[in-house]
Amino acid sequence: MAERMIVIGGDAAGMAAASQARRRRDRADLEITAFERGHFTSYSSCGIPYWVSGQVTERDQLIARDPATFRDTFDIEVKLRHEVTAIDLDRREVVARDLAGGGEVRAGFDTLVYATGASPVVPAWAGGGVAGVFGMQTLDDGTALIDWLNGEPQPRRAVVVGGGYIGVEMAEALLSRGLTVELVEQADQPMATVDPDMGELVAEALRRTGIGIHTGLPVEGLAERDGRVSAVVTAEGPIPADVVVLGLGVRPNIALAEAAGLPIGPSGAVRVDRRMRVPGVPGVWAAGDCVESLHRVSGLPVHIPLGTHANKQGRVAGINIGGGYATFPGVVGTAVTKVCDLEVGRTGLRERDATAAGFEFVTVLAESTNRAGYFPGARPMTVKLIAERPSGRLLGAQIVGWSEAAKRIDALAVALWNGMTVDEMTALDLGYAPPYAPVWDPVLIAAREAVDALAHTGR
Repeated sequence: MAERMIVIGGDAAGMAAASQARRRRDRADLEITAFERGHFTSYSSCGIPYWVSGQVTERDQLIARDPATFRDTFDIEVKLRHEVTAIDLDRREVVARDLAGGGEVRAGFDTLVYATGASPVVPAWAGGGVAGVFGMQTLDDGTALIDWLNGEPQPRRAVVVGGGYIGVEMAEALLSRGLTVELVEQADQPMATVDPDMGELVAEALRRTGIGIHTGLPVEGLAERDGRVSAVVTAEGPIPADVVVLGLGVRPNIALAEAAGLPIGPSGAVRVDRRMRVPGVPGVWAAGDCVESLHRVSGLPVHIPLGTHANKQGRVAGINIGGGYATFPGVVGTAVTKVCDLEVGRTGLRERDATAAGFEFVTVLAESTNRAGYFPGARPMTVKLIAERPSGRLLGAQIVGWSEAAKRIDALAVALWNGMTVDEMTALDLGYAPPYAPVWDPVLIAAREAVDALAHTGR
């Protein structure tokens, strides 16, 4: 009899695990069934803001593989609109609710992949059923927002609550559609994924586009008219709104795991080993935005939900389930985004992370340009480095600038991954041509300034 593999969650991590397992084991040896509560599989939620803006013209462009492809090409059965409601480890079965047809489904498993992803943070004030308030996590969310924007009466005023990646990207998307946009952030700066000095550069860029920025301002509630949102209520007064988008971040979706007794780590996500096995629970694996990872710089368990991590973790789990051997070595938290023409990148630890992890460090801000200063289109770029004292080991980096800025973070991520010191980085053989960089690349300039800072602090 074939082994039975059940996957909970039909997006990046779950379907990567299923596909990799299938590549190594055929149906006669391994039956694979995936349960997905939504309408789609293997799609790019990161692309939703660009679909809303119109830069991506069709929803299906964001879908990598649909259920028919998984069925016909990979012999993987996908049950859409089926929400798993319980995991019974003693009976080795899952219980799912058919959201479309009604009723309950029970399915036995020998191997289980827990890939439930993360759930958007929805504050209590947003849960009252007022029309015109949207989270941005799934293609269904994007569809609902676009329908609202195209409906009557046509919205003219948008408020985005939360200034993280999704928040600033959605603010730009709504602005490009011709709406007036106000961004409300409870913290003192948008983009809390970078340090305050770099976040202020992002805030300045947002203001230049015409987006209103309200920082240090918690939202207290919503006002409505005829069942539709009319304003976001704050301590400083109401902010008029015909549409509200929530960008308050996500939490690991661990409700099923907790109920089943799976171990939860200190980060609040499911604990796994390097092969993506759930410790102490034979035959159960987990991957994606619901699990915690080892941070390679701090050595601490962290929850950093990114599609890059989810795809790699799912692949590792699938290889191992399929009989191969693979490990997931950890993360450094590399991420990039853009705000209109401004590009933002970060990797490794922020100052507060380095402090919390017990490091002594120096920081430098290096100002340069994205191209040779004399070349047309040269624009400013700020590179921030955080280096351990006295060793000089790179702990983290952030970049804010214009074209050719964000992807420079990849060079810094590689240096960080391999434990390089800023002194070693000054000799990196980086590409140079006037249309792409000054003769001293901004990365090299920042490394030199970090070396000098270390010398002045008694390295």
